[in-house]
Amino acid sequence: MSRNWIEGQSLDDKSLQENIRTSGIMPRHIAIIMDGNGRWAIENGRARTSGHEEGINSVRDIVKASSQLGVQYLTLYAFSMENWKRPRTEVNILMKLLEFYLKQEIDELHLNNVRLLAIGKLNALPKSIHKLLLTSIERTKNNTGLTLTLALSYSGRWDIVRAMQMIALDVRRGKLSPEDINEERVASYLVTNNVPDPDLLIRTSGEMRLSNFLLWETAYSEIYITEQFWPAFRRKDLYHAVHNFMSRERRFGKTSAQILTEQSDGHSPKNYFQRVMDAINSL
Repeated sequence: MSRNWIEGQSLDDKSLQENIRTSGIMPRHIAIIMDGNGRWAIENGRARTSGHEEGINSVRDIVKASSQLGVQYLTLYAFSMENWKRPRTEVNILMKLLEFYLKQEIDELHLNNVRLLAIGKLNALPKSIHKLLLTSIERTKNNTGLTLTLALSYSGRWDIVRAMQMIALDVRRGKLSPEDINEERVASYLVTNNVPDPDLLIRTSGEMRLSNFLLWETAYSEIYITEQFWPAFRRKDLYHAVHNFMSRERRFGKTSAQILTEQSDGHSPKNYFQRVMDAINSL
């Protein structure tokens, strides 16, 4: 049965989220590299594939928490092009889980005003899943709440090369002049052209690499690494990441003095940040 996420949210969680929202500038777009499913399963003495199954529960909670918190865009690295190289049995299970998620969650996503998008070489997916994905995207296209983007059969390098090929073709056809090619023009050819660049990139499992994810788009993203494996990552961990982001100084090449001059006087004091952190830790 589909549920309204706001009506079903506890008063304590609502209060905590309100404290987070008022403690600084919220990230507009959060991207997550969901890593560590297999290692979580091994640590818990379970089959590797059970980590992927438990990871679905993390997806549910993080999507819901992001929507409730007021995050506008959430991008999840669900399946990379490199993942096709994994054992066939594991790939099949991942595809079945994707199909299960779309079938089980689309009603609730739609009810809660979530717009679904997907990026990657989508025609590489099994035909039935590709069709289901496109149907789900079409169904939610007019929703105005959280935009949830699933990166499927995705590669950052693939997308950049694809964009360069399209630009070269347009130049050859006379549709584009080389002098017109700049950062904005290149970005318009990427599969992410309809969403803003991520403000915050979260990676679970403690690994210190981008894994070919949103290489162009994360040029100025704040990066947050957590030791938590993805199946253990829940809204408390998301709150930690968002709170950490809000306490940082984003300079975009400028000096700290310039940033201080440009900032408004409405930023919350450090002791307020600490009270919010204490509330998160008490969960």
